[in-house]
Amino acid sequence: MPHAYAVIMAGGSGTRFWPLSRPARPKQLLALGPSEASLLRATVDRVSALIDAERTLVVTSSLLADAVAAELPDVPRENILAEPVGRNTAPCVGWAASHVRRRDPDGVLVVLPSDHYIADAAAFHRALARGLYAASEGDLVAVGVRPTRPETGYGYIEVGEELADDVHDARRFVEKPNRQRAERFLASGHFLWNSGIFVFRASVILDAIATHLPGLGASLDAFDAAAARGGEREAVEQGYAELPAISIDHGVMEKAANVAVVPASFGWSDLGSWTTAWELAAQDGEGNVAPDGAVLVDARRSYVKAPPGKTVALVGVDDLVVVDTADALLVVHREHAQDVRRVVEALRSRDASQKPS
Repeated sequence: MPHAYAVIMAGGSGTRFWPLSRPARPKQLLALGPSEASLLRATVDRVSALIDAERTLVVTSSLLADAVAAELPDVPRENILAEPVGRNTAPCVGWAASHVRRRDPDGVLVVLPSDHYIADAAAFHRALARGLYAASEGDLVAVGVRPTRPETGYGYIEVGEELADDVHDARRFVEKPNRQRAERFLASGHFLWNSGIFVFRASVILDAIATHLPGLGASLDAFDAAAARGGEREAVEQGYAELPAISIDHGVMEKAANVAVVPASFGWSDLGSWTTAWELAAQDGEGNVAPDGAVLVDARRSYVKAPPGKTVALVGVDDLVVVDTADALLVVHREHAQDVRRVVEALRSRDASQKPS
């Protein structure tokens, strides 16, 4: 697929995986799935069956650019785009699309989060191949995952008429629903989870950005003009913070008319919390996930992560997450694993209050 380019979004902070995930080494640089590879490395390896490293771009933060380069030595350093500040996914995708269009006017982007888990690589590749076909016809394509439960933590896409083999009109995007609405979505069979994976021609998504996010479009044009003069880095450093902080979903995909969706099932998880890490890991007979040397007495359905050589013991407890690092310890009930980010928020507030005025 000579005109296909992978764009890996790798700028997130992964606050739900504190204390292992930290600003200098966030979730995407950790091995949180069943594989020993980092989530970022696994994402690049997975897409490499269709798109080689020379045509893989990674958009990350300036803070993480060196760590990303070390993690991906086969990806050319010029393909690692360092944002001076995070502005959500619309600027990220737009900037990457500008780079691809300069390099290849016929380029097609496969946009992928860097921190998701996919079990069935072959099914994933088939879905991307269908997406690439639809995108080559001019559609903005979302990859939708067939739901397996009434999940309230994901956005949904309503499936419309079939446009081609396993390619449908995307009737509408729906925000994260409550439980009752999620159950209706599941029962109807007409809704898919929004995986955050998109496929579109660089020129088509840039035209859509110009239409629906004209301010961002104008800034991207300015970056292009600066690049032609050899001054893109300076222009990005000066102007990126002024870009609108909006997702590509809300800013473009929900508004555009030419949006299609590819339904797929490939064992997808967004690895949104320590609970999903527990769900994906190999469990013992009591449902526990723990390192060798852990002592578990009358403990069930718990997740333990600790440094090598550190003994952690659980006695008479169920459904806990225990994560021990050199400088921090987390103990949380699995039902509240999504709330770990509140710890990060509290620590930031505490640190800010302790700074001298």
